[in-house]
Amino acid sequence: MAKWDAIVVGAGNGGLSAALTLANSGMKTLLIEKHNVPGGFATSFRRGRFEFEASLHELSSYGNVPGMGNVRQMFEELGIDDKIEWCIIPDAYRMITLSDTERIDAIMPFGISNYIERMEKYSPGSRKSMERLFALGKELHDSEDFLGNINSVNPSLVKSVLSDHLNFVRIAPYSVNEVLDTMDIPKRARDIFGAYWCYLGVDLNNMSFIHYMELVMRYISFGAICAKGRSHEISCAFQERFEELGGETRFNSFVDNIVTYNGRAVGVHIKGKKEIEYADVIVCNAAPHNIVGKLLDPKDVPEKLIRKTNSRVFSGRGTTMFLGLDKSPDELGINEHCYMIYDSADTVDQVSSMANIESNNAQATCCLNRAVPDCSPEGTTILYFTTLYTTDCWGKIREEDYLDTKRFVADKFIDNFELATGTKIRDSIEEIAVATPVTYARYTDAPQGVIYGYSGEKWDGIVSRSLMQSYEDIMPGLYYVGGYGAQLLGFGSSYTSGYDTAKRIIKSGEGSDER
Repeated sequence: MAKWDAIVVGAGNGGLSAALTLANSGMKTLLIEKHNVPGGFATSFRRGRFEFEASLHELSSYGNVPGMGNVRQMFEELGIDDKIEWCIIPDAYRMITLSDTERIDAIMPFGISNYIERMEKYSPGSRKSMERLFALGKELHDSEDFLGNINSVNPSLVKSVLSDHLNFVRIAPYSVNEVLDTMDIPKRARDIFGAYWCYLGVDLNNMSFIHYMELVMRYISFGAICAKGRSHEISCAFQERFEELGGETRFNSFVDNIVTYNGRAVGVHIKGKKEIEYADVIVCNAAPHNIVGKLLDPKDVPEKLIRKTNSRVFSGRGTTMFLGLDKSPDELGINEHCYMIYDSADTVDQVSSMANIESNNAQATCCLNRAVPDCSPEGTTILYFTTLYTTDCWGKIREEDYLDTKRFVADKFIDNFELATGTKIRDSIEEIAVATPVTYARYTDAPQGVIYGYSGEKWDGIVSRSLMQSYEDIMPGLYYVGGYGAQLLGFGSSYTSGYDTAKRIIKSGEGSDER
């Protein structure tokens, strides 16, 4: 007889939300984490007198009204919303291009009407087409809600889909640029509208319009927030609530094998322990590549599962620079929270440049003080800069060249920020840290330092993954959660991945006495 109803391996965002959702349903759940704190990427660290946010730029799908966004609804249901002190992100983003013939420098607000009004200022004559675009976005969002709640297929359902949700069906195969072409969105408006592409790591020729439009709708409609205590505050809230409900957490415990019997996952082995922890259900917050290649015995892995896993394309490998500056944002002239700085608004060219370290100049840069004014000592500023690489270029760096390469990237971050904004920051640096794909691979065991899971191009995007959800399961009794799942990358998506997977388990009766 299994000791646990469920075991969750990994206390990253997906693992935390899965564990809490299972415990909230009354299932006896064990959460195992190899580090001494929860969170994975969702954590913070200190350098000198600064506490840096490790990964979260902002959290969307939350809203400022109770019950407003799906992430907020989830947090409220699980009993953690009141454990977190939230801060409001003031504006959506400032987008700057460095080398376009017609340089873009646009500061965009939250709120659909405000966004459209501001877009008209930057791109005169764009109002009507942007109104049509957001109306379509609302229609697609409603269709996603409908399709996401389908439990069985029957003739009346097919008729309803074809009559009430035809635009979703028709648009599903198309990219962002294909739909924007059809809708005659003016070029400058298109360029500014496309700023969020870096949050998905795919150029707009290859990104699903439905996926991108849903992301934009969540941000612009609901606004964005962050936790005053950094993303680690969110991680601790999940873990604290999990234990309040009777869940057990084991830190400093490394799972080195998922145990199977007759083709079903039945338990896990923790490195250095003799006994096996058995459970009716195993939920793993790790990359499927690691589950298949490291945690399962090779003889237990079907050939077709290996082929399916290897067919996937990794998304962005992350590099982030963290700066603690000895002047305030006002003294420095840093007025926005989020800066999207690109060479060009041409996303195809920009993504192409991300294949190697020398040519990549894209950055998403955040000033945490603009959302959390007292996040650093008075008279100081916290900035963090992030970029992505589309290849394993950091894995080819020789050990003796590693530090010099980090310095090269740090200098480029600083130079391009100063060039784009006119703000001088180099002489005010008090603390600096740089995390590369090598850093992320070492800390989270992410293959090649991938921070965005599998690439969300059209053929493997959110629509196809959602429709093929049952095919994504690795084997009976074993589920994976996090940024590699149907919802793809991102904080909200990873939380939703764990929550939705746990709900599927609960509904199926696995891990319950009824099974």
